[in-house]
Amino acid sequence: MSLTLSDVKRIAHLAQLDMDEAHAEIALGELNGIFALAEQMQAIDTDGVAPLSQPLAAWLGELPLRLREDVVTEENRREAYQAPAPKTQDGLYLVPKVIE
Repeated sequence: MSLTLSDVKRIAHLAQLDMDEAHAEIALGELNGIFALAEQMQAIDTDGVAPLSQPLAAWLGELPLRLREDVVTEENRREAYQAPAPKTQDGLYLVPKVIE
């Protein structure tokens, strides 16, 4: 897929960009380069290639994910945070209805 200069101008108009002729031609070249790269990537046969969790797994094998333990590290201070609020109910802030 490749774009024309009129396509770039139309896209700029839809995006509400003020683009002169010189910038449109530069954008045309860059966009067509991106589309050419995408076409090259789609042409590669990836049948039988397993997805990787991260790029280093291709060379280092199975890597353990170093994630922190999912534990509570702070105390629940909901009561203190909601104390200055004008109205609360069941841990929620009550606000006036603004849509009629």
